[in-house]
Amino acid sequence: MSRQRRHYTAALGGLLMLQLIGGCSQPRNELEQVLAAGELVVVTRNTATTYYEGPDGPTGMEYDLASGFANELGVKLRLVVANNVAEVLRQLAEGKAQFAAAGLTVTEPRQHWLRFTPAYQEVTQQLVYRRGTPRPASIGRMEGHLEVLAASSHAEHLSRLKGDYSHLAWTENSELNSEELLSLLYEGVIDYTVADSHEIAINQRFLPELRIAFDLTEPEFLAWAFPRFRDDSLYLAATEYFERMRSNGQLAQLVEKHYGHVSDFDYVGTRTFLRHIEQRLPQFRPQFETAATDNSLDWRLLAAMAYQESHWNPRAVSPTGVRGIMMLTQNTARDLGVERRTDPSQSIEGGSRYFKTLLERLPERIEGRDRYWLALAAYNIGYGHLEDARIITQQRGGNPDKWMDVKENLPLLHKRKWYSQTRYGYARGNEAVRYVENIRSYYDILAWNIDRNEPKPPPPATLPAAFMFANPAL
Repeated sequence: MSRQRRHYTAALGGLLMLQLIGGCSQPRNELEQVLAAGELVVVTRNTATTYYEGPDGPTGMEYDLASGFANELGVKLRLVVANNVAEVLRQLAEGKAQFAAAGLTVTEPRQHWLRFTPAYQEVTQQLVYRRGTPRPASIGRMEGHLEVLAASSHAEHLSRLKGDYSHLAWTENSELNSEELLSLLYEGVIDYTVADSHEIAINQRFLPELRIAFDLTEPEFLAWAFPRFRDDSLYLAATEYFERMRSNGQLAQLVEKHYGHVSDFDYVGTRTFLRHIEQRLPQFRPQFETAATDNSLDWRLLAAMAYQESHWNPRAVSPTGVRGIMMLTQNTARDLGVERRTDPSQSIEGGSRYFKTLLERLPERIEGRDRYWLALAAYNIGYGHLEDARIITQQRGGNPDKWMDVKENLPLLHKRKWYSQTRYGYARGNEAVRYVENIRSYYDILAWNIDRNEPKPPPPATLPAAFMFANPAL
């Protein structure tokens, strides 16, 4: 049990003892009420940057943060899901939740009635338009229909700009969320919208026609919001939580988990991938599903790996002689008993078994998604080179069990100063980093595409241990 959780458990025990001594006395402050009730009630939004039900359960930056805080307190998390920012603020004002973890920007008007925790993310407001339509040069030279979220920081900023641009006009939508507005723009229903930079980065992979015209603001901060009309006990506990998350590196790890692979948007590559999902994937999907079942893996991850390797071309051949849909070397294929590397079924089955052996070779203490990202790097660069990079990571003060730290040091394997000290020598570590980050994006797009276009099956009673790769609680 963590020190923080022991502290809160002890506080709850003391509270209950006081209640027994004092008869029917009630908890005195909000933190005590949460501990006594065993439940933390948080209002959030249903978006890719906050909280959503993914193919494998709940996920999102805000979900992970709120789950971590609830776990520290030793209570259950109950989410109140609002449709948009206006509803989030209304739920807070009506006392329906203890605080908001909803991707809210810290603004001066909001600070009059809300108190914000330390910021956990930095974003910029950006004007978005659709590829193929004229790009506005500035906010003062924009022609067309601009629509933004009601009660949002975007609407607040436009109101301030109105003083300098009297002809500036926009519509505030109180029904949709930010991603739905971006979808309207993608479909050509509206001409422009304003969104935060992290929302655009996430959604460009699914809606590749979205384009950024220009930044509307300097960087702003996202934070949890607590009503000022309540006592500050729970707020102070949340503040301490964020300070610990920042100091121990867990906050940076969460940011990397959700955004570390989405910064480099490739329009042509994304459009090609979406087309190949429709045209090429169906003929190989049964083989991916069979191999995944046989090896307790996620078939979508195998499919993402194969796309990075060969673009789902079973006859693909690299200049170095690796070939097939999973791009196996001749030696690896021989060790796996794969007779024909260009046979899709053999290649997928062999590649899946090889990937599983890499997962199993990693130290047991490496958990969750880090285990999968490190195994992917080993699939690309070789297990020995990965171990060299992990040793360098430790020598430089990083955590060799965290992908976030190892990916910073993998590129050093092509520098003589570093590879001359390693067991396995020179390697193109920067390519391994791109390899893993590309697969992470392909996986996200593939999961989103399947979730959008196919009925969601009921979850099984139990999942193989390897499926924990996609568990947002990790």
